[in-house]
Amino acid sequence: MATKDELGKQGEQLAATYLQAKGMTIIDRNWRCRHGEIDIIAEDGTTLIVVEVKTRSSRSHGTALESVSRRKLARLHLLAAKWLSAQSRTFDAVRVDVIALERFAGDFALRHIRGAI
Repeated sequence: MATKDELGKQGEQLAATYLQAKGMTIIDRNWRCRHGEIDIIAEDGTTLIVVEVKTRSSRSHGTALESVSRRKLARLHLLAAKWLSAQSRTFDAVRVDVIALERFAGDFALRHIRGAI
């Protein structure tokens, strides 16, 4: 596995562990359809949380958070609707979050943006 892929998988695992520590339940990971992929699907009470995880080891192409465009966020809303349409259960609300992880000198810094728009 390439170093970039390993970093991404490590970041997604750290994000999932972080969400669980915050009391959220992970429902699905790496859900795919023909329109794209959702990294993490979680629930927080009666709210469905769709999470985009971005992990970076340098800022040569911008920060991890800067790499999530408005277009990507719009696609995540579409993907949330696609995922929900295949489910029998319902949620009171749907939220798209971004977890940005940056690793410098071996340590990760995590930033969680709730309700990214």
